[in-house]
Amino acid sequence: MRCPFCGNDDTQVKDSRPTEDSTAIRRRRQCPNCAARFTTFERIQLRELVVIKSNKQRAPFERDKLLRSMMIAMQKRPVTPDRVERVANGIVRRLESLGETEIPSTVIGEMVMEALRNLDSVAYVRFASVYRNFHEARDFEQFIGELSGDDEQQPEN
Repeated sequence: MRCPFCGNDDTQVKDSRPTEDSTAIRRRRQCPNCAARFTTFERIQLRELVVIKSNKQRAPFERDKLLRSMMIAMQKRPVTPDRVERVANGIVRRLESLGETEIPSTVIGEMVMEALRNLDSVAYVRFASVYRNFHEARDFEQFIGELSGDDEQQPEN
């Protein structure tokens, strides 16, 4: 593993342990050249997934991009990063278990929407506003009205 600080190709593993949800191995590494320490994660990948975007382009699936978009929606929300990690891991496992190597971006987006809806309603609305391309305040009003109707709650005044 290359040192991210000095570029040395030879680093040493000082500690390895499974992550909390046992979906990855966390390794603490040290560079013998510059003595810097850093952490790497090793994850199981069942198959190479390819995302089919709305413009029909194909791109490799990036777990980090999925996690990053969820974390943006979760900013300043009372949900721990570990919980978001676990949800992202669950989405990746579901995608891999579909049995397909090429997955439309809409399938991924809907899985994220479903997960965020169960995790945090504000993050759900934030993600939906980008994913569904809201243009005006009325788009938010309509979406929140649907959300409230689904939950059989009356909007607060």
